[in-house]
Amino acid sequence: MPFYECVILARQEVSAPQVETLIDEMAGVLAQGGGTVAKKEFWGLRNIAYRVKKNRKAHYVLLNLDSPSAAVKEMERQMSLNEDVLRVLTVRVDELEEGPSAMMQAKNSRDERPRREDRGFGDRGPREDRGPREDRPRRSEGGE
Repeated sequence: MPFYECVILARQEVSAPQVETLIDEMAGVLAQGGGTVAKKEFWGLRNIAYRVKKNRKAHYVLLNLDSPSAAVKEMERQMSLNEDVLRVLTVRVDELEEGPSAMMQAKNSRDERPRREDRGFGDRGPREDRGPREDRPRRSEGGE
């Protein structure tokens, strides 16, 4: 069977458990068509680049699918009828990725980055340690 990656955007007013039940319903539609959901990743509530149906944020979900095309089309049809779903993008891929997606890797690496003070940028110290204010050049006042 062919492999697919599907990204779903759900409205921001919907709670996270409601998004999970929505995804479980869509997994049931795929199972009826003979397909399976290999991986589910909840990316959380994120900003959208532009307004979609008066929403500035959406719940993002990634699904890796191993399913026939008829089941995927039926899942997309049912999502288009659901008013909680803002957008759906399904792409056929040659093989499914193992492990976390690029979005989850970026989220994890952001948490592991050293703090700004630890990287050596905060070594200037407080303002009093930089010398008196009189030593600095002044801006000219008036038309001089």
